[in-house]
Amino acid sequence: MIKYCLKCKNCSLEFESWFSSSKEFDRLNKIKKLNCHNCNSINIEKSLMSPNLTKTKNKNIEENEQKLKEVKNKLKNYQKFVKENFEFVGDNFAYEARSIHYNKKKEKKGIYGKASSEEVKELKNEGIETEIIPWVNDKEN
Repeated sequence: MIKYCLKCKNCSLEFESWFSSSKEFDRLNKIKKLNCHNCNSINIEKSLMSPNLTKTKNKNIEENEQKLKEVKNKLKNYQKFVKENFEFVGDNFAYEARSIHYNKKKEKKGIYGKASSEEVKELKNEGIETEIIPWVNDKEN
């Protein structure tokens, strides 16, 4: 759909109308199916029309930024919980996860750290319960 500002050449009335396409406007105008609401003239032309740059796009951007901020805050809260309740093992995550899983005498504890996607895939294939969570940098707003 496209909206045009139309102008009557007889009485200079300007009005808007919707069309399925620009070709549809041209077709209707050519077969004299467009008329002025004021004087009933069929002498109609398109006039210049400014694009509709409303605040809806800005509003959508603002809404998306707000949603992103909310998600980041939820992730930060989740990270805080993980940091307070699990042991950080750094780059040794895969080794530590295997050690806990296969050593029956070792106390089962929650850990977190860094692992490549390949390491996580291997751990899951071995039956070791592992999850990937997005990690937001503490310094990000």
